[in-house]
Amino acid sequence: MNIESKEVQISKSPEEFFQLMEDLNNMKLVMPESVERFEADENTFVFGLRGMPDVRLLIDEVRKPDLLKFKAASSKLDFTLSTHLEGNENGAKLKYSFEGKFNPMMKMMVERPLSRFIEDLTESTAKL
Repeated sequence: MNIESKEVQISKSPEEFFQLMEDLNNMKLVMPESVERFEADENTFVFGLRGMPDVRLLIDEVRKPDLLKFKAASSKLDFTLSTHLEGNENGAKLKYSFEGKFNPMMKMMVERPLSRFIEDLTESTAKL
């Protein structure tokens, strides 16, 4: 299952965005209002959406200045959430991509809420 957000303009340069996100507590700044729980430590963060189980993500790949990739910390869920950045004169263009390996039943249950989450995450990040 693949979900891509629309591309949005942010006022921060890729370097400023990475500097901000080096502290994963700052991920809370871009989390949508639907997130009911958020915790972070040095390498992971946990968030909970209404009606969904909590999800723990850990840093999988950092390729400054264009990619910040997280993966699910649980072996039961196989997915990644990537932040793609492209610098420009006004800051950067940003988009998120979600890639997950789910059975058909799980895909049917999570596709709609995940698509909405990615949309909301993109809109929140655009306000940075």
